[in-house]
Amino acid sequence: MSWVYGVDHDGAEGYYATNNEFLVSGSKGFTEMKMLENEESFLRIDLPGVPKEGLTVSLDPSKRFVLVTGEAPKFQHDSSDRKYGIFPGITCDCCELSGFTTDLRDGVLRLILSKINHMPQRTLLLLLLYLRSKGPHKFPHGSDPNDPVYTGPVLESHPCVFQGSGLAYESKQLQNGSLYVRVDMPGHPKERFTVSVAYGRVSVTGEAPVVSHHDQGARFYSGDVAMLSTPVDIPSHRIQTIAKDGVLRLIIPSV
Repeated sequence: MSWVYGVDHDGAEGYYATNNEFLVSGSKGFTEMKMLENEESFLRIDLPGVPKEGLTVSLDPSKRFVLVTGEAPKFQHDSSDRKYGIFPGITCDCCELSGFTTDLRDGVLRLILSKINHMPQRTLLLLLLYLRSKGPHKFPHGSDPNDPVYTGPVLESHPCVFQGSGLAYESKQLQNGSLYVRVDMPGHPKERFTVSVAYGRVSVTGEAPVVSHHDQGARFYSGDVAMLSTPVDIPSHRIQTIAKDGVLRLIIPSV
């Protein structure tokens, strides 16, 4: 069998969201931030592949930032495990962080930071620092789903990844002729995806629903993950699927 990997996009128009080639609607960017009314700030951070036991969040003794790290273990056919790191913090000298709450589900961390403002007339500023920062994705871009900074022909690597692949797609042919595919769809529950095959194209869809009233909205993923060199169909039930922590993995058998 001969495989053609990847998704088919028009390079002239580019991608809806440069953080994930499968995202077709909803909030763009690896992170988003919202200032709340009660001296708190909301952060959404995509950490696909990270289980609850792989997340660590701690308040720095300076009370200026929190350290967020996540470990996404290597699946059998992944190229490697992935490690994430990010430091959400404050830049003004009139405030200090007093605590935080976390909610990690389906590869998305929702983080609420609480602060004490010693000078109430001043405004809190948040800064996101990455252990290894790449690309143009810096706060405050990304809070607007229509922000053109996150649209274009070039895909960006996840800036929070400091070990392993920062891209949302991975594929390789196995020794038995099957094709292995990893697709990041952060926020999608393990039951909210479909896999279909038509004319040799293997396609996936997934929905990341709103789970917090702070979310800007649902996100929807869709795209071709593999194409045969000839238009041969494979019954979808023959494709092994593993959905966990916002990552969909497929093992597509040879024909």
